[in-house]
Amino acid sequence: MTDLTDAAETTEAAETAEAASRAPSTEPGRAAAEPTVPGRRPPPPPAPPPTTTPTPPPTTAAEKAVAPDPGTFPSNRFLARAALLTALLTAAGALLGLVRDQTIAHLHGAGPGTDAFLVAWTVPEVASTLLIEDAMALILVPAFSLALARRAAGDPFPDTPPPDAPAGRDPVHALLRTTLPGLLLVLTAGAALLVLAAPWVVALLAPGLPDSQLAVSCTRLTATCAFTFGIAGYCSAALRAHGSFLPPAMIYVAYNIGIIATMLLLSERLGVRAAAAGVAVGGVLMVLVQAPGVLRRLRERRTTGPGPGAARAPAPSPEPAREQPGGAGRPLVALGLLAPVIVFALTRQSQVLIERFLAAPLPAGAISHLNYAQKVAQMPMVLSLMLCTVTFPVVARAMAAGDTDRARRRVERDLALAGVIVLVGAATVIACAPQIIEILFQRGAFDRADTADTAAVMRVYALGLLGHTLVGALVRCYFSAARPLWFPALAMLAGLALTTAGGALLVGAWGVLGIAAGNALGITVTAALLLHGVARHSIPLRVRHMTGGLVKLSAAAAAATGAGWLCGALVPGPVVAAAVACPVVAAVFLVIARALQAPEIDSLVRSATRRLNDVR
Repeated sequence: MTDLTDAAETTEAAETAEAASRAPSTEPGRAAAEPTVPGRRPPPPPAPPPTTTPTPPPTTAAEKAVAPDPGTFPSNRFLARAALLTALLTAAGALLGLVRDQTIAHLHGAGPGTDAFLVAWTVPEVASTLLIEDAMALILVPAFSLALARRAAGDPFPDTPPPDAPAGRDPVHALLRTTLPGLLLVLTAGAALLVLAAPWVVALLAPGLPDSQLAVSCTRLTATCAFTFGIAGYCSAALRAHGSFLPPAMIYVAYNIGIIATMLLLSERLGVRAAAAGVAVGGVLMVLVQAPGVLRRLRERRTTGPGPGAARAPAPSPEPAREQPGGAGRPLVALGLLAPVIVFALTRQSQVLIERFLAAPLPAGAISHLNYAQKVAQMPMVLSLMLCTVTFPVVARAMAAGDTDRARRRVERDLALAGVIVLVGAATVIACAPQIIEILFQRGAFDRADTADTAAVMRVYALGLLGHTLVGALVRCYFSAARPLWFPALAMLAGLALTTAGGALLVGAWGVLGIAAGNALGITVTAALLLHGVARHSIPLRVRHMTGGLVKLSAAAAAATGAGWLCGALVPGPVVAAAVACPVVAAVFLVIARALQAPEIDSLVRSATRRLNDVR
């Protein structure tokens, strides 16, 4: 991940040098040379500029760990460290998620009990998308970023303060006071409503489920996450906007540890209900792991200067189109801003609901095969979006300051680098699907037949990974300016309609594979719509240039998939086959992509070569 961000830094340095070459050649602090006139004494040489003592770089580990001033644009080096840290902790959380799934598969297999729990698992899946990953972050990261920009500019209020407001009221604290109390009421009511409506929720999600009472019991236990996930998402958005990425990256580590520990302690007494109880415990741990960082950040008032290597952000634009959501003196975030984000997030998560609805009448284990395949296949997508997660506050702050050119350059690099990561991962998943599932799950009640079915579904899911990544990255562009935009929600609704129709048509002939194919088709169409409309509705990206680059990367991934598949077929043993196929996939991808002159590949190769030389 550091190499990827270093590649972006190299590209930005080249653009900066090109801009400097177009600037006038007069050196700073020196007047242009005057022509010599006969009989006139030449002018005295200009006085040297005053010397200043440069600020020494941070030397201690504590100083290096300090996030940059929230009123500045973080440097690429800071973003590289943050992206690497986030990627490592996210990978740790994903691995613990695999351990969690392995534990469930070992204890309960892929039968009716697991299907009942996975129906209840829909609640935390929807809650995490709505309250942590998508809606809460898309609304509150721009809001806190704009509040921090106003704090740095010394502008306490975006508008004329109310008559009873104290002088110099801090905009970050004002945002907190106007949003958090109402959010707590909504989250409490939502969790209570889910507990009461659990029987109807199960009947709606999975009609005809063999053990519906078990699913109702598990759903009531998981309903508590509607409250805890909301608080965790609020804390994550506030910390990321402040440039603090360590606590938000740790939440899924704490969450999965809570679930695994609860299952190991209570599984004999509660059966699969222990996993649902673990969801409640993990949600509490998500909040606790972020609480100290949030309290420390909220005690801050005004910033004193730029952090190491950071560039001062310009003052926020006074245009009313970029007013802060839920700004000081206003009620909770306006419904006009909330509605499109919530509709988008719910529509995106509804893909899982549609899949489980279509899979419920299929033989027992179909929902489990879909779940295990999706969890493994989406790991490349999660890793590819880490860079976009780290840079989202940077894009939001640039849009708040009216610096659309900075936002465009950042987003174009992020899309290219995310495409590289997810396509290499997708090629590996398709090539080595049986070996990966056998290594991860084939033990206990999870037999060879489950491995074959899950691997087949995972290969079909992987066809839509690029679409999932593009949707996750592009939607941040649409909502980075904190303006109500319905286009992403409409594009997601069109993709959901295609997913539903495709899955319903194909499930009869292909079974669970038809459901996965409908998912890949719908999300790919959504990504194409969002990419086509981003320049018109949000950040002026070079859409044709980006499309051509993604096509080249996809062609390289197709060639790499074939090479990896051949290695997996020829090499015996799942562990050895996967160990051989993975580097082959990466090497073939890089060679083909560089031959096609795909974006960012040369920068990646230069960065990797430089680091290899440094190691030598």
